[in-house]
Amino acid sequence: MEKRRCTAIVLAAGSGSRMKSDVAKQFMMLREKPLIWYALHVIEVSAVIDDCILVTGAEDISFMQEEIVERYGFHKVDTIVAGGKERYDSVYQALKVIASGDMHIPNVGGYIFIHDGARPFLTEEILCRNYEAVQSVHACVTGMPVKDTIKIVDPDGYASRTPDRSLLWQIQTPQVFDSALIIEAYQRLMREQDRTGTGRIQITDDAMVVETFMECPVKLVEGSYENIKITTPEDLKIAESFLV
Repeated sequence: MEKRRCTAIVLAAGSGSRMKSDVAKQFMMLREKPLIWYALHVIEVSAVIDDCILVTGAEDISFMQEEIVERYGFHKVDTIVAGGKERYDSVYQALKVIASGDMHIPNVGGYIFIHDGARPFLTEEILCRNYEAVQSVHACVTGMPVKDTIKIVDPDGYASRTPDRSLLWQIQTPQVFDSALIIEAYQRLMREQDRTGTGRIQITDDAMVVETFMECPVKLVEGSYENIKITTPEDLKIAESFLV
């Protein structure tokens, strides 16, 4: 089977607030490299990913271009776009570029890999597993079975239910979709947001957009317990231990 074009959307529009830092977390140093370097490096050398759209804060575009993309030679970065207020706004900005065909090589009939730039431990194996899955199921997300018991709590903080742990997965990225499917799903989301008003729609990940607006089943694909998202200073310490 001929390989379809694969475009990665890498989200790097976060702030340093929860990291208790004045530096945006994607630019914080992890073993002498900016955090965003790690995911971009895997994408740069990947046999799966053909190109990349990088989403960052509007005020950081020049820095990202000069100090990350050009300095480290990330040639697969096709475009850098400004993110939005919410995560889904940022994804949509990148999807608009893909939908318009305004790339060096347009992604027509291919796949979109959406990844959090704050997850530095992306691997080629994870990319390959998702690529193999999306060819047959059209929508898949990376995740791992939870290790801990999960409790559903009521509004007063009391445990009301304990779901079967064997059915629970912790969701990660990348989340991978047919390009036409995810573009249409986000277009429907944005139309619904315009109709109901900003803040009415609670979307936590890309799979939820597809599940809600396309009624398309989403397959879970094995990631890695090391594929963590750097959110707090404690996460950075854990990440450093993985690099030993």
